Amino acid sequence: ESLRHGVCALSGPNLAREIVAEMPSSTVIASSDTEAATKAQAIINSAVFRVYTNQDIVGVEFCGALKNIIALGAGIVDGLGLGDNSKAAFMTRGLAEITRLGVAAGASPTTFAGLAGMGDLIATCSSALSRNHFVGEQLAKGRKLTEIRAAMLNVAEGVDTTLAAVELADRLGVEMPIARMTRKILFDGLSVRDAIAELMGRDPTSE
Repeated sequence: ESLRHGVCALSGPNLAREIVAEMPSSTVIASSDTEAATKAQAIINSAVFRVYTNQDIVGVEFCGALKNIIALGAGIVDGLGLGDNSKAAFMTRGLAEITRLGVAAGASPTTFAGLAGMGDLIATCSSALSRNHFVGEQLAKGRKLTEIRAAMLNVAEGVDTTLAAVELADRLGVEMPIARMTRKILFDGLSVRDAIAELMGRDPTSE
């Protein structure tokens, strides 16, 4: 309760190496305390790092965490060489899925269409600098998760986030087929190709 005022969350398409290299980037700083967000914006904003404010701190935090699940799957798609149509469809359905969970938890759906949502999703699902995308690629090549994690210097947050997201989805009654298949790949030994077949074989529905 005491942390509500003045707390901000920052998220967006912010690959650290590009920011350090001062490549033009943008981000979102969110807080229910508008004054705090505006103050943080003034401190962080620069000629190469454009900062936007947002009052939906729940949505921005959910975006920052959940996009890593989709990045794991995008890495699998790329690792298998399934093409641009598959990648575009996967990212689009992934965005819809994480939006459903965020909204059920109290987030605004529009946040997921902004820098913290779609922006970060595009960067994390497409960049060679993305740790979660790398893990997905390695899984597609047949490597075991334990082996991949042991060789990494940095943490791929999407692995543990997948477990938490599926648990929360169960509690809130949210359909998350991509997250569930990702969990089965990571922790139940389901092959990546069988997971794709299960996703593609689901009953047809409306968008």
